[in-house]
Amino acid sequence: MSMFLNERHRLILDELEKEERIYVARVAKKIGVTPETIRKDLDFLEHEKKLNRIHGGAVKYVPPAQEPMFRQKMNVQLEAKKRIGKLAAQFVKSGDTIMLDVGTTTFQLANSLTGLQRITIVTNSISAAEVINKRLESKMFDGKLIVLGGISNPEQKSVSGTLTRQMLKNFQFDKVFLSCGGLTPLDVSDYDLEESIISEAVIKQAKQKFLLVDSSKLGHLSFYRICHLNDLDYVICDEPMPEKWKKAKESLKWISPKGGDSHYG
Repeated sequence: MSMFLNERHRLILDELEKEERIYVARVAKKIGVTPETIRKDLDFLEHEKKLNRIHGGAVKYVPPAQEPMFRQKMNVQLEAKKRIGKLAAQFVKSGDTIMLDVGTTTFQLANSLTGLQRITIVTNSISAAEVINKRLESKMFDGKLIVLGGISNPEQKSVSGTLTRQMLKNFQFDKVFLSCGGLTPLDVSDYDLEESIISEAVIKQAKQKFLLVDSSKLGHLSFYRICHLNDLDYVICDEPMPEKWKKAKESLKWISPKGGDSHYG
């Protein structure tokens, strides 16, 4: 392996230390090589478990079978998650009954709710419940909060398990807002088995299904498959739909703060 190749890899990893994510075009211009060379470098570094490839670039490496703790995930792609949460909040209307799962992006949706009347929010997220309760107390919106029972997961600030599933059987939702650990053109997946089973169940009980996902998850498959991507109605992401994903046959609305809203099919 040449010294230049080693140096290039070091520069790429140095950039990744300074930024939440890096982009092929920007790194290629900075280093003075072609985008194709950088793509090959990123592929090699992903194979070496130095980073994770995403659409258009890379993010810091996270082992696929090990989910970071909630407080660690909260600061990853934070600004992107805030933008996604604010955009998703626009779809919640007065009188809605909604379900929020345990993700850090759905937490940002909870933190963006304001000015609504008579909404009912159901969640198995301890963190989302805390922020919703504070916003209700401050009269930032009007409604009620239902926190599902179950077995607590302190690291993920969530509850899940048999009791949670039993409670869910009695609900019907206008809208459900989900997060995920990985998203491919076919599948939505996540790390935790029990939490994924909850997400899988609520999809069947909602009129409209929303997935909130930052672009670092695109192209990755996590431990447990929640559903087919086309089981959802909307994807809200900080980046537009990857061009090569647009060949899917079913209809799905993809919404991004950057615009370029599009449908599958």
